[in-house]
Amino acid sequence: MTLTRRLSEYGLALAAIAALIVLWELLCRFAKIPIWLLPAPSLIVTALGEWLHLLPAHFMATLTAVFGGFLLALAVGIPIAVMVVYSPFLRRVIFPVLVTMQSVPKVALAPLLLIWVGYGLPSNILISAIVAFFPIVINTATGLDSVEPELLDLTRSYDSSALKVFWKVRLPSALPFVLSAMKIAISLSVIGAVVGEFVGSDKGLGYLIVNASSTMNTALVFGVILVLSLLGIMCFYLIAFVEHLVASRYLYRTPVAQE
Repeated sequence: MTLTRRLSEYGLALAAIAALIVLWELLCRFAKIPIWLLPAPSLIVTALGEWLHLLPAHFMATLTAVFGGFLLALAVGIPIAVMVVYSPFLRRVIFPVLVTMQSVPKVALAPLLLIWVGYGLPSNILISAIVAFFPIVINTATGLDSVEPELLDLTRSYDSSALKVFWKVRLPSALPFVLSAMKIAISLSVIGAVVGEFVGSDKGLGYLIVNASSTMNTALVFGVILVLSLLGIMCFYLIAFVEHLVASRYLYRTPVAQE
């Protein structure tokens, strides 16, 4: 894509966003909106600048909780999805439990996890994993079940082992579903990590939001929300990049070609 085409596609969008920011700034200044109610963008930047020396440590604490929870959800969710696909009994047992867990607000679980796991990073990682867990299990199980029956019949005619069918047939079919689930899960991991920091943590971007809210520092709250948004975007596109690498390497290869 040429530079001119990129500018034509994204230039207007960036100009519109810039115009909204300018309008926000002018509205706050001329309407004399109280700072504690709606701070101007310039005040948000100033508040972030005052906390700039502390932001990296809080950012890294949240980032650790996000990826810790995401990896934990993958490590537990994918094996459970495999068990659910291969065992109808486990499907009937596990699915109701998963739906029940998904229905419970994670804020309600956070105090219990704080008691069981402890204060700080471990509970934040666990809450992040619980929030990200559901889409990984559901999407992976759907992908493993999406294999055409004719293809499975063909593997049986060749007397292929269950392990070989899994690696050569089911797993390649499930990869698009798993990769899509990962993009959803990483976004949910950010939410889960912040929820954990709201309830029981002394560091992290969620902790900064709670601390700033208690002192009516609305400008800092907006600034930290902006940083959290950038963190979520960064994590999402990182997983999208991984998806691109995996797709280009594996998804365009048929089971016959892999043999």
